[in-house]
Amino acid sequence: MQNKTVETLIGAIVVFVAAGFLYFAYTATSAGNLTGYEVSAQFSRVDGLSIGTDVRMSGIKIGTVSALDLNPKTYLAVAHLSIRNDIKLPDDSSIKITSSGIMGNPYLSITPGGSDKMIPAGGMIMNTQGSVDLMGLIGRMITSGGK
Repeated sequence: MQNKTVETLIGAIVVFVAAGFLYFAYTATSAGNLTGYEVSAQFSRVDGLSIGTDVRMSGIKIGTVSALDLNPKTYLAVAHLSIRNDIKLPDDSSIKITSSGIMGNPYLSITPGGSDKMIPAGGMIMNTQGSVDLMGLIGRMITSGGK
């Protein structure tokens, strides 16, 4: 009986520590949903992006990807972004898919434009650059003999 009580207490402590770690990880990474206005952008490729992917400006997280769709008329990938309400994007801003280092997680990087006119809620970022197919580039370099 004494053995089962000790095992139960140790199990409860492990569950408590695991719950604390999950809470810390959730709050430290800003994994919660951001509230804000939605804009969208069309890309030729969105390899590696998923719902919840960071949207950053100057390295600071200002939003997340809220949905990914395919435009059936143009066959372009459409990323729907939720941008913080306190950040207004000039209508000549550009957005590209990039990553943290060579094998890092992809994210969307916005470079603000210089226009005085802002993108309204539900608007679209027109200047886009899709993801780079790193494996395709490496394959081309190998098959071309480094030329």
